Amino acid sequence: MNYKKALKMKHITLKLSVIILLIINSFSSSAQLPDTLPKGLTDLERELIPQFQFTGNRVMSDPPTGPVRAAAEWEEVEYLVVRWTDAYKNILRQIVEAGVAECKVIITTQNESSVTSYLTSQGISMSNVEFLNAGSNSIWIRDYAGNTIYSDDVGERAYADWIYNRPRPLDNIMPTAHANMIGMPIYVTDTGANDLVNTGGNYMSDGLGNAFASNLILEENEPGNPYNVSAKTEEEIDAIMNAYMGIENYIKMETLPYDEIHHIDMHMKLLDEETILVSRYPDGVADGPQIEENIEYILSNFQSPFDTPYKIKWIDAPPSTSGSYPDTGGYYRTFSNAVFINKTILVPTYRAEVDEPALAYIQELLPGYNVVGIDVDNSNENLIASLGAIHCITHTIGVDDPLWIIHQPLGDANANSTVTLNAMIKHISGVNTATVFWREEGATDFNQTSMNLVSDSDWSADLSILSSSANIEYYISAESISGKILSRPIVAPNGFWTILVENLSNEDWAFNNISAPYPNPTKGDISFNLNQIEGKINVSIFNVLGQKLNATTLNSGNGILTLELNKEWEGALFITFEGEFGKVTKKVIKL
Repeated sequence: MNYKKALKMKHITLKLSVIILLIINSFSSSAQLPDTLPKGLTDLERELIPQFQFTGNRVMSDPPTGPVRAAAEWEEVEYLVVRWTDAYKNILRQIVEAGVAECKVIITTQNESSVTSYLTSQGISMSNVEFLNAGSNSIWIRDYAGNTIYSDDVGERAYADWIYNRPRPLDNIMPTAHANMIGMPIYVTDTGANDLVNTGGNYMSDGLGNAFASNLILEENEPGNPYNVSAKTEEEIDAIMNAYMGIENYIKMETLPYDEIHHIDMHMKLLDEETILVSRYPDGVADGPQIEENIEYILSNFQSPFDTPYKIKWIDAPPSTSGSYPDTGGYYRTFSNAVFINKTILVPTYRAEVDEPALAYIQELLPGYNVVGIDVDNSNENLIASLGAIHCITHTIGVDDPLWIIHQPLGDANANSTVTLNAMIKHISGVNTATVFWREEGATDFNQTSMNLVSDSDWSADLSILSSSANIEYYISAESISGKILSRPIVAPNGFWTILVENLSNEDWAFNNISAPYPNPTKGDISFNLNQIEGKINVSIFNVLGQKLNATTLNSGNGILTLELNKEWEGALFITFEGEFGKVTKKVIKL
């Protein structure tokens, strides 16, 4: 670190210390808060909210000057951050043990010697552990820690942070302490028109400008909010998230009636750009109906960043041993409240009979990952009783030189054909090479096919599918000009994507590779995704009487097709696609 930067960091650290002292002195009631605060508000905290200063507590408030990108849930990380409390030391020990095998772990505590003694006595190496000697109010670091952003996709790493919706002053300034410790900029939405109340458990990003939240984000920033932040419309909130986080599509869903916290990480988890793991309840039970309605809202109105329907993977939310769910007094148990740490995913667990099938299913969805279950529902350390789980008490900080690989896995292919694999690959130094590693299912060794730079950051390779109908397993690896090597999936070669090789008729192939229409029902336009369908295609629209309403011809069967539906049309419409493959029909409901 040069002299000027060191002087700047010293100034920021000194300023931070002054801020901490001022907050503690002006809000002495916080000393009364216990060390095991729940995720929700205590009665005392509710009384303190009108007195608490939520805005103007930290150093920077202006957004980044250029475009930024928020890191995805599953991207490569350099740090795992936790806040230590002896009340949950066994849970934290397991988190640290898994974390140090994957990255550096920052532990916030004012009892470093005691924590070190305990962890070493449990056989945990401290070589990847760093301590932040700072006070804190609670263990729920997901909600108050910052979020990794990058300039220009893969440029400078920084922290973006919102106003924490709890009167917990030491928690609220911890992101600044993390940023100072690592030496990275932090951008804080706590002043002026950009003051924004938000919490990390109610945010999930795919790294491509899309993010999910519940309507809590709207409620906490509406007129008359208790945090004394300026009232904001949804459009104004979206603009702040775009400026600070690079979020272009901020998808918000109805809050759930039995989830007291209203954070989406208690019932859903992004596994990749187009796959969402979602809690499922028995028919009509607890939050099941609202979750199902929210998922239908997503499927009917939004597409993945690959312009394909989201893949929803349902996982049963476990009841209590007596069969109770949140609507009958049970805790809000969930398997979705999980955290990625590079090649490991930590999952909350409850008891063997529900855990074993859940962990097996997650392993099936994430082949090659180290799936680690951690009990959050026992009499000694009942974390779930405080309304949170593993994602809630952890956060991550991305690497400072991301090698970013975006690829839509190819799901199926016809035998004796050629398929094209495309990827967007970026690194601050540039990308030197990209390679597809592939093999037939059952083989031991992978073959290599070099990818070609098509334009800018787009790479492509053709694979010949043999007539044997053996499935193809593959992954993509890239090397930057600076020498960094990374694969996608990150767990490769232990984990990979699989192309299902089939002997389909041309018509069946076309049916599978013309997506379901979206949105459906629709009040206006309707779109389809066409994937590698050869030859000219005649597209026609018919009503239920078989009358042709419109027709067009496509020269290419690859990409997005959007059709404008006349406002006078209503009811069931049938869209036909005709070409060398035969005829395919899709149904649309026009409102």
